[in-house]
Amino acid sequence: MIDIIQQLRGSNPSLPSTIIVLRADSRALADPETLTPEAQAWIEGHAPGARLSRETVLLAPYPGAAPAERKVTVLAFQDSRHLAGFATAWTGDPIPEGEG
Repeated sequence: MIDIIQQLRGSNPSLPSTIIVLRADSRALADPETLTPEAQAWIEGHAPGARLSRETVLLAPYPGAAPAERKVTVLAFQDSRHLAGFATAWTGDPIPEGEG
């Protein structure tokens, strides 16, 4: 993950400095380039200035393998507290109502 963040900072310096790479199956994503309406509303209310972006990085599928280009979806935040709040709200499995 650190390699990806370093690449992103070098290739797209316009991104805010605190970055999370979203998995393709993230429940915050409607598709690779769009947040769900619920996640977008959360961003607007809790993380102003956050920016969703599709970026190309070089990744090796395993140590020692040749790197290959891969598209990733990233969400960049102005403040690390915003990333922490997003991760808490959107990257864990939701707790079904009546549990917890």
